[in-house]
Amino acid sequence: MSTPLHRRKFLQGTAAAGTAFFVPGLAGPVRAQGANEKLNVGIIGAGGRGAANLRGVSSQNVVALCDVDDERLSKAAREYPKAATFQDFRKLLELPGLDAVTVSTPDHMHAFATVAALQLGKHVYCEKPLTHSVYEARRIAEVAAGKKLATQMGNQGHSSTTSRRIVELIRSGALGQIREVHAWTNRPVWPQGLERPADTPPTPGSVNWDLWLGSAPERPYNPAYHPFKWRGWWDFGTGALGDMACHVLDAAFWALKLGAPISVEAEGPKPHAETAPKWMLIQYEFPARGDLPPVKLTWYDGGKLPPAEWFDGETVNDNGTLYVGERGKLYVPSEYSGAFKLLPKERFAGFQPPAPSIPDSPGHHAEWIAACKSGSPTGSNFAYATALTEAVLLGNVAYRCGEKLTWDSAALRATNCPQAEGFVKREYRGGWSL
Repeated sequence: MSTPLHRRKFLQGTAAAGTAFFVPGLAGPVRAQGANEKLNVGIIGAGGRGAANLRGVSSQNVVALCDVDDERLSKAAREYPKAATFQDFRKLLELPGLDAVTVSTPDHMHAFATVAALQLGKHVYCEKPLTHSVYEARRIAEVAAGKKLATQMGNQGHSSTTSRRIVELIRSGALGQIREVHAWTNRPVWPQGLERPADTPPTPGSVNWDLWLGSAPERPYNPAYHPFKWRGWWDFGTGALGDMACHVLDAAFWALKLGAPISVEAEGPKPHAETAPKWMLIQYEFPARGDLPPVKLTWYDGGKLPPAEWFDGETVNDNGTLYVGERGKLYVPSEYSGAFKLLPKERFAGFQPPAPSIPDSPGHHAEWIAACKSGSPTGSNFAYATALTEAVLLGNVAYRCGEKLTWDSAALRATNCPQAEGFVKREYRGGWSL
């Protein structure tokens, strides 16, 4: 949709009111802002997580809304009637005076909107997983490096007080050296392990199906994909692992400084060309890091869990993490918050946690907004988030290849499996490139 002329004039006036400066390497100006000045924010993806992210930045000037589904777009526009509306994010990014964007598309379009925004000098908040493929995460890292832009991935737990206390506790040495981590989720809660639908119902009039497909291979519309069930389809989503591991594994990745794995092996039902499996077990091997020992990290989804006896009588929740140290275990019974427990209880009776040392966050969106204005740091910035996303998505690569991968992170390739290349970097539909 085109931007009304009166709206363009308003934005031009807003841009003129701010002080513009140029950052080397940026395609456009970035406005210097005071803490009390509001950002001009564009929303790319207005339904689902997009609606939550819209609420998260509602304290700012929401000047543009974009969604390929007019029903979702219209709903957001009723709340923000002064915002310009678009179906194509590329048109949104052309708006004068735009400072920042949130990206909440299906996974397969995250990198395209994010890279385009960064190249145009816009601050970016992008939902997790940051990308659809390992290569895309590396590409975002390259584009973001050196730019004075505020970035944040939407793994909200990184800003939680609980995550900070977990990181402090692990780094205090209370558990001794940690060489083993187990993490799990109850996802998928959408269909996986199924064939492509054969029926071809008409595309709803509200949906621009060509834009929804974006970089993905051509296929007819089906309600099996839009608006929510796309998560299980390889062309659009990243399955249970992609949906939840950037939440569940975040504290372990942060506390243990895990970085890139050296090998990844996956187990599950026979790999399917169309969809992620109903369950997976994945084992990552991380090398020693300075004075930290090697770590074996096991991921479970689809109802698979570590043995109950490892939890010393505690109830095993649907999502959680178990850290196994030399002196005991740490059980986190949720994605990233909740009352964590030291086991066995008798050994840690009277335990006093270390004094807080990591400053609390004002909130995941608030942290990013402050960074846009002042240059203050964000916790899940793209330097951190791209490394986490690469490690996470390698689990899907290993599963689809059907063999243990020996991973060379610097070269971005599995040295023992040429087949992995097609899953590390996918082909894009004509007209789309990074």
